[in-house]
Amino acid sequence: MIDWYSRHVLSWELSNTMDSSFCVEALLDAFECAGDEPKIFNTDQGSQFTSLTFTSKLKDRNILISMDGKGRALDNVFIERLWRTLKYEEVYLKGYSSVAELRSSLAEDFDFYCNERPHQALDGQTPASVYHAAGLAA
Repeated sequence: MIDWYSRHVLSWELSNTMDSSFCVEALLDAFECAGDEPKIFNTDQGSQFTSLTFTSKLKDRNILISMDGKGRALDNVFIERLWRTLKYEEVYLKGYSSVAELRSSLAEDFDFYCNERPHQALDGQTPASVYHAAGLAA
């Protein structure tokens, strides 16, 4: 889950299934991380995000649900760009011996992305610094 304003990663999960439970867990973690709940939540149309289990968590909080058009990756360009960066700068370059090793490596990468990597679109600031400066954190 990413904050569109700052591009700060609020939460993430890893799964080797298409089950929605890991997405719900990430969503609930994002709610805990954020100071305020969003007015609108945008996802693609993956089965995890269209499931009643996932959408009910948003509807219960009166959060509007927005979903990208089919085949329109640019509708959610910030998250697509984040995953492209992680894949090309990390995942594709390494051979992981276990899911635990992948999870640990991704945790380091998300930390670097949020706290150390300056973003040109954020005037050279990190996502975390923009997120916290805007008073968005809980």
